[in-house]
Amino acid sequence: MTQSDRDFILVYGDAFVDFIAKDYTNTEFVTYLGGATINVAAGISRIGAPSALITITGDDETSEFVRNEIAKEGVNLQYSIFDPAKRVSGVYVHLTENCERIFKDYIDETPDLQVTADQLDEQAFKRASVLNVCSGTMFHETALETTRRAVELAKDNGVIVAIDANIRPLRWPSEDVCRETISSFFEEADILKLTDEELFFLTETTTLEDGIAALNDLLVPIVLITVGADGAYAVLNGETMHVPVEKVEPVDTTGAGDAFMSGVLRYVHYNSLPTTEEELMKCVSFGNELGARAATKPGALTALPHYDEIKHLL
Repeated sequence: MTQSDRDFILVYGDAFVDFIAKDYTNTEFVTYLGGATINVAAGISRIGAPSALITITGDDETSEFVRNEIAKEGVNLQYSIFDPAKRVSGVYVHLTENCERIFKDYIDETPDLQVTADQLDEQAFKRASVLNVCSGTMFHETALETTRRAVELAKDNGVIVAIDANIRPLRWPSEDVCRETISSFFEEADILKLTDEELFFLTETTTLEDGIAALNDLLVPIVLITVGADGAYAVLNGETMHVPVEKVEPVDTTGAGDAFMSGVLRYVHYNSLPTTEEELMKCVSFGNELGARAATKPGALTALPHYDEIKHLL
């Protein structure tokens, strides 16, 4: 069975609302549907691959807005959970003069209302080609338990496991807890995606060479390290290669990493896990292109490419 014989790419995590600054003065904000989980699930759907989302929403207007917008993106919500008391969380995103984003203040009225491990439907994992999770599902005790169970179900059902570190330090009780928790998933990962800063943080190193060497000891089959305008480094079974990206004039990098991950996961869904340097180069080059395109537009979800924009690359 190839991965494309499966019905969809499965994404698990929190629904979010982003309040993104209009400019680097950070005095006015625009509300967007967002968060890494939503961005990746919607990003996959936009570029012509099926995606399904496991999340939890409530009965308020914001939750209804979130569900409607996700459905408009074509994301399957069959395995998501409805709890009337749940309130979707949000984050204020500030911009620097260089168009980089800074996650400043989180709003979460119901942090303890999470998808529980026993609410996971194994049928979703029987249908999935890839499971994608990030550290946003790990800092809360219940979400951490659910993440571990989701990875277990994925492994039991032959599903590729992709982990996007996507670290938000303000949401963790300490750096050590953050580092130890995220790292505990590496041995189950088929794909691990990090920024260079996340690599340095998790491995407690200061250079790409040392950070990659530290990860190689953990035997993660594929490690992807994004380095902004310089593209990405891809590590396949311990062998490292640089994958450049065409230079663009950035407007807002908020959704670039999520667009990159969407492209990688689409490739894996239709082509399975890369096993040669040539395959991995093609996979990561596609992700790079999507990330670059996202950086040329404001917002996160609003900046993610659509199929008609990238179909010539496939």
